[in-house]
Amino acid sequence: MFFDGSLDDPKALSVIDPVLRAIAGWGAQVRLAETAAADVLSGLDSGRDRPRAVVAGGPDGRLFRAVLEPICPVPFVAWPHHGLPGWAGPLDLVIVVCPNGAGEDEISAVAEARRRGCALLVAAPEGSPMHQAAASRGTVFIPAGSADATALAVPVLHALHTLGLGPQVEAEPVAAALDDVAERCGPGTPADVNPAKELALALADDIPVVWGGSVLAARAARRVAEALRSASGRPAVAGDADQLVPLLAGAPEPDLFADPFEDGPATTTRPALVILDDGADNASVVAERARLDEAAASGSVRVQEVRAIEGPDIGRFAALLATGRYAAAYLALGLGRPA
Repeated sequence: MFFDGSLDDPKALSVIDPVLRAIAGWGAQVRLAETAAADVLSGLDSGRDRPRAVVAGGPDGRLFRAVLEPICPVPFVAWPHHGLPGWAGPLDLVIVVCPNGAGEDEISAVAEARRRGCALLVAAPEGSPMHQAAASRGTVFIPAGSADATALAVPVLHALHTLGLGPQVEAEPVAAALDDVAERCGPGTPADVNPAKELALALADDIPVVWGGSVLAARAARRVAEALRSASGRPAVAGDADQLVPLLAGAPEPDLFADPFEDGPATTTRPALVILDDGADNASVVAERARLDEAAASGSVRVQEVRAIEGPDIGRFAALLATGRYAAAYLALGLGRPA
């Protein structure tokens, strides 16, 4: 049973206050990360030789690939596996972000990169084991001003732009986008005008099916699905149209005459389609969206849209993810589960 009233009840909301404060502070974390990196970023030499290829190691490598791959002038590889690709060597640049400074896989990748003579771009806390492992003449070390991996990605992307390998990325527009989400989705904003609370209410009894059309929105969809799955204790899936259309088209018929008070909770859960829209409007995204809308209509599936169409790519990604995180916290609260 979902308790709708808890989403606007100050006493109930106080239970998840630490979680909500953490999400609301995400913009500040981006600013802290940029401030800590300011001296390094201002001293970067934009005339460095261009690497043969860029390898982004660790779990956040795919985020960098999503931002850089469309315009990076050299091959870009996300490598979430142990170590490095067999071909990586002195002509290549390896990127590693390690917010806690002690990740064994990340330290191993950095040690392997140094052994092979690769150039390194590393973000981690100063004085950490990662800092020590990365220390070399061929390393650009960015001191971590935040323990949040997405916040740390912003100065790393800034550095890559300076090196001629990626788009211009500035911290303030990203932080401002997150501040805007915090204002619109915070606990003091009523449910009828709060996108995150609206999403939580829409998913109260349903299984979230999350889709993002662009590469970055698809990555946000996977992370939002993980948050909703943890919050609800139900399955939650993210994928492309080929994977999701059968789930929508094959949804069980809704019982229009069911009375939750007399009949109790529904015994059959149905999917609800969550669209993460970051403004991408290329032909393939438009076609996938049309297929999903048609499948949802044929299966009488509820559709909820989360939009973040202003600002830089990484800012729109972060805004979609932050809205999803707020929604997950409210969903857990309404269901009486730990946030």
